[in-house]
Amino acid sequence: MIDVQGYAAMNATSPLVPFRFARRTVRRQDVLIEIRFCGICHSDVHQARDEWGGSLFPMVPGHEIVGVVEKVGAGVTDFKVGQMVGVGCFVDSCRKCPQCKKGEEQYCEGPLTFTYNSKDRDGVTPTYGGYSTKIVVDHRYLVKIPKGLNPEQAAPLLCAGITTYSPLRRWGVGKGHRLAIIGLGGLGHMAVKIGRALGAQVTVLSHSSDKQADAKRLGAHAFYATGAPETFAQLAKHFDFILDTVSAPHDLNAYLELLKTDGTMILVGVPDTPAQLGAFPLIMQRRRLVGSLIGGIRETQAMLNFCAKHKLGADVEVIPLQQVNEAYDRLVRGDVRYRFVIDLSSLK
Repeated sequence: MIDVQGYAAMNATSPLVPFRFARRTVRRQDVLIEIRFCGICHSDVHQARDEWGGSLFPMVPGHEIVGVVEKVGAGVTDFKVGQMVGVGCFVDSCRKCPQCKKGEEQYCEGPLTFTYNSKDRDGVTPTYGGYSTKIVVDHRYLVKIPKGLNPEQAAPLLCAGITTYSPLRRWGVGKGHRLAIIGLGGLGHMAVKIGRALGAQVTVLSHSSDKQADAKRLGAHAFYATGAPETFAQLAKHFDFILDTVSAPHDLNAYLELLKTDGTMILVGVPDTPAQLGAFPLIMQRRRLVGSLIGGIRETQAMLNFCAKHKLGADVEVIPLQQVNEAYDRLVRGDVRYRFVIDLSSLK
């Protein structure tokens, strides 16, 4: 076993605290990674505070992991010691179901093993995430960090990047399309960059004008404050695509009216309360409302290569792990532009 230091939530109501635990010994298909950086996703907060239910404690969060290969198993030929690699939201899948065979492991029929707050394929051993010094992962669930991407800016791409890239690619967003991004947070700011790189005309829709200058800096062609009463009338039937990144409750029906005939609205944010949806905004203009969940390993690698080619990285604030509880509180308040990333050298 491999001794590891990290931070864990011991229950849903207490701050994260230092936590020592053991990783498995490197097996034939495994890679041992020294973690350099790990992004903080809003879902880390939800799960550490058991806001979605079913949390497993103690919990070591973190699924935006970038590090350096320290050791490889005897059966591993595609990774080598010293290589910069990434670990995203899951670390195992059945590899047998139709979704896995298509390279869409995120939709695995089971068992899908998440990077943390999950059980290994034995159904007993808990998985611990990237708020830690080392991790052991089957090489089939690793990606390579391309040259040209700063590791701290690459870490959030393993969740925020692929969560926005995958649906934009899936639905064919590109040159000549009008794309609206609802929300300018960790997901939204990457959606702006990726949408612009794909050639779309990008508009940011945010509840106030506070982030207007940032939206333009990130590459948005236009910005509208949805708190202004005239916005929805002004933008009626305007967009080909809407990517909704917001996790706070909001009226989907009002945003659906902003789509053209045959337009598509894609949900990637996860509000805490069920949405109230009327049929008429969909029926009357043959609109689509769809969802999307991260991406498979192959697509995640393609996303990283795309971001390296277009020189896209997340806007980050790097912190030591000792400040994780403060970062959680700031994240809930929306006080970050746009992703916290933990520097794991702070544990040395």
